[in-house]
Amino acid sequence: MLGSVLAVLTPAFADDLRIDPHADLLYRQAVSLMEETDNQYRTFNLKASTTDQDLAQQGQAMGRTLAPAVSLLEKAVALDHPVARYRLALYYMTYLPASQIPAAACPLLQTSLAQGFAPAALGVETWCSDYRHSSAFANDLQNVPAMTNRYASYYPQPAVRLQCTREQPQGLAMQWGRQRDYQAEIYRLQGYDDLDQREYFWQKAVELNGCFAVRQHLLSLHH
Repeated sequence: MLGSVLAVLTPAFADDLRIDPHADLLYRQAVSLMEETDNQYRTFNLKASTTDQDLAQQGQAMGRTLAPAVSLLEKAVALDHPVARYRLALYYMTYLPASQIPAAACPLLQTSLAQGFAPAALGVETWCSDYRHSSAFANDLQNVPAMTNRYASYYPQPAVRLQCTREQPQGLAMQWGRQRDYQAEIYRLQGYDDLDQREYFWQKAVELNGCFAVRQHLLSLHH
């Protein structure tokens, strides 16, 4: 019964979302500015002598440089742009003090994920405990595949940490993922939450991008 209900509701969910063209223009202008800033700071070399204070100072400088892009993201968010919500939350997760991140980022992440944008789930996993352990989170993860086509043009997307990849983030650099990488992360999270279907979800994650985070766990289920 539940499966048939979801089958009816999922297409409607996918069709309901309409991204405002002006919001999309603002978002893409913001991303362009952020890419310029990223290129400016890419020359920052990580040396053995690099300290946490060096990285903190560099991060503060980047945060100030990103102010015009953040303003554009805020305007796009005001027009209900799901991807702008994620990128603004990502900015908060990167540059705000840890004590301020949940209040600033979680409402953005929750709404972005509820609108079917997969990358928001990783921020939720780290910062939004109440929502992370709710039935709403599980339902929102389940709805993500219905939005695959709608968001295809917005990838790749950055994240603080992609759990399914072996590579560790370096310094201030973000990790970038394709749409399939983020769908693998969704399956990884669903496997943690659904014990009965854990093997199914984790196998799907491994099939998509080899998901390093669950591959060994999956093998252990057979021994």
